[in-house]
Amino acid sequence: MITSFRDLEVYQESYDLAIIVNREVHKLPLYEKHDLGPQLRRASKSPPANIAEGWAKRRFPNEFKHHLDVALGSCNEMEVHIAMARDLGYWDKTFCDALIERYRYLGGKLVNLRNNWKSL
Repeated sequence: MITSFRDLEVYQESYDLAIIVNREVHKLPLYEKHDLGPQLRRASKSPPANIAEGWAKRRFPNEFKHHLDVALGSCNEMEVHIAMARDLGYWDKTFCDALIERYRYLGGKLVNLRNNWKSL
């Protein structure tokens, strides 16, 4: 039974990803800690925050769906930032590829939740 945003799989996955990303940002080169680092931290925190905020407005399906769309956009943004960290050699390729795959999976789950919200 879903009684809180914390019960949503999309929230749990997005929160876990945000923790992973924020723990790894310190491995960026010093000059990227002030450029790519803040972008990674901000974009990784957006999906769980938007899911939580949208949940508070779930009585208004369009509002909730809007927040899910914002979370999806941040997932797409994370794919780009992680790919840059990988392709610039800052983070391990295998680690990055796995993260990107998890963000793609999360994006699919967000789309499914958005598309099926009224049926829940």
